Parts: sequence; structure tokens; C-alpha cells
Amino acid sequence: MPSQAHGWAALTPKARLEPFQFERRDVGDEDVSIKIAYCGVCHSDVHQARGEWPVAIFPMVPGHEIAGHVAMVGPLVTKYKVGDTVGVGCMVDSCMQCRQCERGLENYCCGGASFTYNSLAQDKKTPLYGGYADHVVVREHFVLRIPDNLDLCRATPLLCAGATTYAVLKYWGVTQGTRVGVAGLGGLGHVAVQLAHAMGAAVTVFTHSPNKVAAAKKLGADHWVNTTNAEEMTAARGKLDLMVDTLGIAHDLHPHLGALDIDGKLALVGIPDHAHPAVNTSLLIACRQCVGGSLIAGIPETQEMLDFCGKHNITATVEKINIDYVNEAYERILKSDVHFRFVIDLASLTTE
Repeated sequence: MPSQAHGWAALTPKARLEPFQFERRDVGDEDVSIKIAYCGVCHSDVHQARGEWPVAIFPMVPGHEIAGHVAMVGPLVTKYKVGDTVGVGCMVDSCMQCRQCERGLENYCCGGASFTYNSLAQDKKTPLYGGYADHVVVREHFVLRIPDNLDLCRATPLLCAGATTYAVLKYWGVTQGTRVGVAGLGGLGHVAVQLAHAMGAAVTVFTHSPNKVAAAKKLGADHWVNTTNAEEMTAARGKLDLMVDTLGIAHDLHPHLGALDIDGKLALVGIPDHAHPAVNTSLLIACRQCVGGSLIAGIPETQEMLDFCGKHNITATVEKINIDYVNEAYERILKSDVHFRFVIDLASLTTE
């Protein structure tokens, strides 16, 4: 039998989120039911709940950084038992048969992954609801084990921010001595700094907020550049092997390209609400540079990231909030007034 779920939803584009009841599917043979303890608030939640991206399915229960404990398992589940500490990231299903799924790249499923919310189940009919809720039912393959030594609230943003930044650092071969720049010290950026530092990289933070310098240093940055200071930007030219651009707004990419050495790569992981200005490809040709992107991470790599974070004690810096503060949190995110990620304590969710 389907279970009754309680959460908060945007009923229409740009509407304030409000209490919402809906159904989760029955726990199938390969499913895990998770009682949600915490859910991170990602900048993409704001974009999607406000209908700013092309696909928007309403009513919408946001949330794809989900952490909690196993409440029930299906009879064919082998990896998890009741009480286990687990998480769910940006996906809850895929076809599991195409060439990308077989490579552990379920995020690039040829038939289309089923994302945690604002998406459809693999039947391509049933809308999916996210983690601003009391529980979630997920196929076992898409459930992730969170290391016991990590604080669960602070580990929650790793399910998106950690996966997204770890994947791009690994793809571009970051290792001891790689010169990595991180543009933006927000939810994604502050995790990227920690991951790159733990990989042995020399990390430079690019930010327009001088008051974030102390935080950057504490997170492991070796250098920092005020992007509003022309002299500092000039001094940074040609110094990097990789720039991880986490900014979620459209902006000129040329200053970041200018910070790259010959053979440098600019990796885009922040998704703006409209396109970046065009890049002068002659500059790419002249310096043999690449501009690329990366979409979250596959399940094996996400688990690898969590294990890496457990080994190196990497978590997010968070502000824990109650569910009834989520609309104010959205407004503060738009003002960049969060240090560095909001996480909803679902114990605050009432079912009345």
C-alpha cells in the first residue's frame, strides 16, 4: 500500500512553500524506505521552485540532499538494514541497462534518469517528490551509505555539493600539486575547496566577497583573489591548471579563462538561470584550453566521495533551520546571505 507523506511544497511557480500531503509508493522488493532527518537547501531548489528552469512540475516538493535512517527494506534488499544511516542525492532511479548506467554514470542515463524531484519515475508518468518531507522510498541501488564518523546534519549537503564537485575534480585528474581555482565560495565552492585540498591540490579561491578570505583559509585554500580587484586578477593570470566555476548566475567566463595556464580547463558546475555570454573561441585555440561541464555524479562515484569525506573528515558548513523557515531561507540564498548551506531539520515537520 502507498504511504501517506507530509512535506512542504511550492504549489505553483514562485509561490511560497507550504505544508503539503502526498503519497509515496509502496516499498517494493528492491526498495528502501528512509525516515528523513535532514535535507539540504540547494540553490537549484530555488531556481526550480520558482519555475526558472525549462522543466517545472507542480506541485513541487524540493530537496535532493537527503540524510536519514532506514525505516523499512524490501525482501530483496541486501545492502541495508533498518536503522542504517543513509542518504539520497539527486537521483532515485534510471534504466540500469544502457551503456551509461552500466558504466556507473546513471546521471547520464540514455533514457533519462529519474531525478529526486521535479522529475518523473521510470514509467515516465509518475511525478516524484523530494526531501522536504518526512520520508522517502528509493530503489536500493540509489541509496548511499553515510560514514558514521561524519555529523549527519553537516554531511547532508555532500549528497549534491560534494558529488558535483568531487566528480569534476576527479574527471580532470586533480592530484598532488595540481593548481586548482574555485570560483565562488558558496554551497558548492566551500566543499570543492576542502576536496581539492584533501587531494593535494594548491587551491586558490576567487570571490567578490573579501569577508570570505578567513573562511577560505580555514577550509584549506592556499591563496585567494578578490575578483573585484583588477590588480589581483591581473596577478592571477596564467596560474591555474583547473578552474571550478560554481557560480549559479550568468557571467563573463573570460576572466576565469585568463587565470588558466596553457592546457588549462574551465569546469562549469553552477547552472545559471540563463546562458553565459559567448566565449571567444580564438582564446581557447591560442592557449589550448578547454571549457567543459559536469552534471552531479553517478552512484559509484558519489559513494566514493562520501567514503573520501569520511576518511578526511570533510563536511559542509551549515545553518540548521526549521521547515517553516524555508521561504525566508530562499530569500537569503538569493542575497548570498548563508554560510554556506541551509539544512532543514525534519524533526521540525508537523503532520497536523
